[in-house]
Amino acid sequence: MNSLITAIANLMNPFAYIIEDEPTPDRLSNLGTFGTNPGSLRALTYIPKDLPAGAPLVIVLHGCKQTAEHYDNGSGWSDLADRHGFALLYPEQHCLNNLLLGFNWFRPRDNTRGSGEPLSIMHMVTQVARDHAIDRGRIFITGLSAGGAMTSVMLATYPELFAGGAIIAGLPYGCADTTQAAFRSMQGRFAGRTPRQLALRLRNASGHNGPWPKISIWHGGNDGTVHPSNASAILKQWLKLHKLPPAPSSIHIVDGYPRRVWKSADGHAVLEEFRITGMGHGTPLKTGGPNGCGESGDYMLEVNISSTRHIAAFWGLTQPGPAGRPQKTLRQVADAPA
Repeated sequence: MNSLITAIANLMNPFAYIIEDEPTPDRLSNLGTFGTNPGSLRALTYIPKDLPAGAPLVIVLHGCKQTAEHYDNGSGWSDLADRHGFALLYPEQHCLNNLLLGFNWFRPRDNTRGSGEPLSIMHMVTQVARDHAIDRGRIFITGLSAGGAMTSVMLATYPELFAGGAIIAGLPYGCADTTQAAFRSMQGRFAGRTPRQLALRLRNASGHNGPWPKISIWHGGNDGTVHPSNASAILKQWLKLHKLPPAPSSIHIVDGYPRRVWKSADGHAVLEEFRITGMGHGTPLKTGGPNGCGESGDYMLEVNISSTRHIAAFWGLTQPGPAGRPQKTLRQVADAPA
């Protein structure tokens, strides 16, 4: 209860989380024009030099009290983009929209297809894909905390855009439509919304009938900000949508942590869950050694496993050749009813 009171007090303090002397991004570039922007978000990109036509695109959503530049530096996504040849899009929140600099995943206008922040992000994706001849069957999205919750929103409201998603310390789609419900959900209390009801909210968030994105779920076992039960709720939503059984196809240890995998009938891994035992709230990193990636810091946690690398591998981005699945083009998506 004390943590809830503190969080609410911070939300009410207009100076609590405004970042002073924010540096101008040095690796990321402003996207500029990208269609209507009802969510009033900023758009930044990282495009590797000599990016070939038909490259993949990864959308990365930062967490609260972070910026796109901070999250890129910590996660190492742009370093990986240079090595493996894919583009990056970083939607960024303004403090005028949210004092915590978090995406507003819990507000009805910002968790519904065709409005608010989801529509802004969809238009950003459309613009980057057109500007750089992106392979529209290899578009992926990931995010941490509030960015993880907004990743859930985007995967629910625009599933036809994405071949895959990765939700880190996030929340299930449809668990909250008010600030108070958001805090309850962060504590693992979903206000009477059963797993079946949450699965239905995910299924009904768009008119899409499949195929569905492959999903990677990451959560710290000792997360005191977003209770680990949220990872279980996310998993149940996507198991239902993919029509998979509760029992995983395999369980094994990766870099010292348990990984559970669910495969489709044709033998492809479509869901995975990493529970990082002993870790608090943040993105799991391995920054040292030949396979090191990113830099540790606030909410960017050195735990000897690189979520960035493993997510990219799960999506097929670190392997030669196409990955993902066929899907509608972004032009068809943009022209479809919201």
